[in-house]
Amino acid sequence: MNDKILKPGRRALLGGAALLAPALAARPARANGEVIVRTPGGVYDDIMRRHVYDPFTRETGIAVRPVAATTAKLFAMFRANNVELDLIDTGNGQLITLERMGALAPIAYDSWRWSKPEDVAPELRLRTQVANFVYCTVLAYSKEHFPNAHPDSWADFWNAERFPGPRMLADMAAGSPNLEFALLADGVPKDQIYPIDVDRALRSLTRIRPSIRRFWDTGALSAQMLADKEVVAGSIWNGRLQTLIDRNAPLAYTWNEHMIQVQALGIFKDARNVAGAQRLIDFMMQPHVQAGYAKELIYGPTNQKAFEGLTPEEIARMPGGERSRRSGFYQNVTWWEDNRDRVNRAWSRWVLR
Repeated sequence: MNDKILKPGRRALLGGAALLAPALAARPARANGEVIVRTPGGVYDDIMRRHVYDPFTRETGIAVRPVAATTAKLFAMFRANNVELDLIDTGNGQLITLERMGALAPIAYDSWRWSKPEDVAPELRLRTQVANFVYCTVLAYSKEHFPNAHPDSWADFWNAERFPGPRMLADMAAGSPNLEFALLADGVPKDQIYPIDVDRALRSLTRIRPSIRRFWDTGALSAQMLADKEVVAGSIWNGRLQTLIDRNAPLAYTWNEHMIQVQALGIFKDARNVAGAQRLIDFMMQPHVQAGYAKELIYGPTNQKAFEGLTPEEIARMPGGERSRRSGFYQNVTWWEDNRDRVNRAWSRWVLR
């Protein structure tokens, strides 16, 4: 994710387990009217505090306390019947797993009074989770290395003869390797990526592997490799890249064939303050609130009315808008959660060859 938001990488949205116990132990007496939120931590919390948490507290009198926690910690809490959090702010794939465990409460859309559920696309408004922003993985490249023609598709990226230079792609440890891009490079249409043909994707990756300098496992590493000119092209989360561009790094990217990914909200069904968490979700999904934090995150709002509060220049930097939906595709996280173990085994064998 964006360097302004997190020091760890995208899968570090799941990180910070060590932070959870000390934070909770420091305040053993649970405050009345308090909502504890699992968040990515770091600067993300500062942004959400300005646009969501503090305004929500002023409006309702309910305090909000963000705490970092890994996915493993979330699973362990539920299994141990010792839920210490109310609201979960994380990747939608992790929420799918928690739902399958029976850990999540339904989102109370019928009680929303600040936001309108119909303003959120149905695919982002599910029974036990609702997306609070979208981000994406894009094809980035060095403008210095490619001053004229540059790779504008994943087929171009795979064409190391026409576009030579060291590259990078995501590792399994980043959350998922870029199997989708491997299939696009192999001629698979966007609407036929899923279900992923894992063997075909790995064969495609084998062709470009001699040009891959490294498979990155954190968003911070992907940004560093581009900033240090260790690679001249690669996949990267748009927020991480935009931070470098805003710092005048000679980098650019194409919106063509970008993969849209989702950050979402869910509520532990055994949480101590389910009602407060429901209200916080309702508050967070308001168009003007989403526009405020999306602008700083450089990620896309999920309430379509929020785009009305953004300038054309701001919208151009964000995924999730009309142009983004035309040129990109949504990652199928249900497929990934169904097949993660199988892909992990196949990836581990392939990457060690």
